[in-house]
Amino acid sequence: MLIVKVKTKREVAEDICAFELVNAEGNDLPPFTAGSHVDVHIPGSVIRQYSLCNSPVETGRYVIGVLKDPASRGGSEAMHRLEEGTLLKISEPRNHFPLTDGAGHSILLAGGIGITPLLSMAERMLQTGDSFELHYCARSRSKLAFFDQLTDAHIRSNVIFHLDSEPETALDAATVLSRETDRAPHVYVCGPGGFIDYILGAARQAKYPEAQLHREYFASVATPGGEEQSFDIQVASTGLVIQVSATESIVAALERHEIDVPVSCEQGVCGTCLTRVKGGIPLHRDMFLTDEERLANDRFTPCCSRSLTPLLVLDL
Repeated sequence: MLIVKVKTKREVAEDICAFELVNAEGNDLPPFTAGSHVDVHIPGSVIRQYSLCNSPVETGRYVIGVLKDPASRGGSEAMHRLEEGTLLKISEPRNHFPLTDGAGHSILLAGGIGITPLLSMAERMLQTGDSFELHYCARSRSKLAFFDQLTDAHIRSNVIFHLDSEPETALDAATVLSRETDRAPHVYVCGPGGFIDYILGAARQAKYPEAQLHREYFASVATPGGEEQSFDIQVASTGLVIQVSATESIVAALERHEIDVPVSCEQGVCGTCLTRVKGGIPLHRDMFLTDEERLANDRFTPCCSRSLTPLLVLDL
């Protein structure tokens, strides 16, 4: 756990603030790679994940961007109330959305606040000289976060803006993702669930291999499935069988028996609680695993996922 101080807080777009975090004791912060995020322990016992959006070569600070979401569960509103000088606890950086080494070309597509991890990726590829283009979609110019940085001379030629308020700039995913086989592009997309699904659908239509499609969700989406059912889980190491009621999560059921599973987002987004499955078939409700990984049914996220079989055996 790290103790950091909010060195600066500034509005970078309508309802979006950037927070510059520095070590409270003045030391360097742990290094990070492009696409990384940190868990921020917000006053009020709330933990939220925010992507680091500054250059990975910087050792003295982390920069995060936070959208004040009207549908917030309390985290973003609490962040926006913070003042400069506030001390916070954060985790060390973790990366579930890394860049692929040796990609011939990278296409970065951001929807709204999804610009944050992609901005760090863009800065990294500028330093390494890797080929990339960054498409940033937003409702209007007032919603474009980090606009000054993205229009600076060092990056401007790589950035294309797409605004709902200016139909002539609308994103045509099929055109953007038309295959350039000589460059074997990798696709990185971050933003709202519908935006990500649109981009991935266009990429699959263009016959992109799944290994070249990378995405990060900021929140889980509702999964239809009717009324919840109870089921049993078994702890493989001890044989203990625990009933999971229709109204509790697997993590909560394990906690009743003093079995701790590390959790963070509790929405199946971050992958912190990822657990191996030794028997049974999970009902996947996460936004972290790929479709191929879900089909393997050997890992799942117990914070939000459930079971399709009466018994699920966990590698705990």
